[in-house]
Amino acid sequence: MTISKDNSRIFVAGHMGMVGSAIVRALKKKGNRDILTRTRQELDLADPAATLRFLEKEKPAAVIIAAARVGGIKANSDFPVEFLLDNLKIQNSLIEASYKTGVKKLLFLGSSCIYPKLAPQPIKEESLLTSELEPTNEAYAIAKITGIKLCQAFRREYGCNFVSAMPTNLYGTGDNYDPETSHVLPAMIGKFHRAKQAGEREVALWGTGNPKREFLHSDDLAQACVLLLEKYNDAAPINVGCGEDVSIRELAELIREIVGFSGAIRWDTSKPDGTPRKLLDISRIKALGWSPRIGLADGVRKTYEEFKALQNR
Repeated sequence: MTISKDNSRIFVAGHMGMVGSAIVRALKKKGNRDILTRTRQELDLADPAATLRFLEKEKPAAVIIAAARVGGIKANSDFPVEFLLDNLKIQNSLIEASYKTGVKKLLFLGSSCIYPKLAPQPIKEESLLTSELEPTNEAYAIAKITGIKLCQAFRREYGCNFVSAMPTNLYGTGDNYDPETSHVLPAMIGKFHRAKQAGEREVALWGTGNPKREFLHSDDLAQACVLLLEKYNDAAPINVGCGEDVSIRELAELIREIVGFSGAIRWDTSKPDGTPRKLLDISRIKALGWSPRIGLADGVRKTYEEFKALQNR
């Protein structure tokens, strides 16, 4: 389908989150005037009956599933039941209701953690289910893999135009900075900022600092989602990343410099590292005409300024 300024009603599930809010901004910038949103209090997406009634009433042409239970390595390790069950409930409810109400296009957002722990780098989409997952986020990954397979099953059995995108590690406006549940980049911003404010001499970070990760700003992902809604209609999941990675140690040094923390970094090697490396092959989406625009240093500076503004409220 093609996004129309006039008649393409789009439901963005999870619009209050970092990714969903970025997608809403991108759609509005594109000129779309009919964007559906609901808060968790207004609509429980884990309730299949309520979700079906909502889509039957509102009749969106497209659905973007940005709603999910997400968290960093600690949250994934501590709450595997919730990460598996909650995500299955949300995505199953939305995907099935989209089929039953005749949604023309559905975009399901997964995660790069769906790929095997030791997948060849950069990771191609064909690496899915070729070997074992990273244990620390296995529950979340299995839920997302199930979402991909359910979209493919509805496509194969019923001809639904349901597609899946696999973003890399994300950060940006509206990120989660909770010390217990945040991902690595916002967690570091919070830790270095608090240490600077308290005059501490060091910050302790998990692992060895050796694993490598790529980081994509949520606004870049949102632009990719708009493009995929317009142009991508294949069964295979498609990667969305920046094509470059840095070590966690390099990331920590970058954030320490931007925050202005002058103390030391202590690496707690009793804590897990996670997957050694996770760099996505983004050749497919680049062939569609998309590429990221926000560099890591610029993105972190912008994100830190937004974080400080939040602290001053």
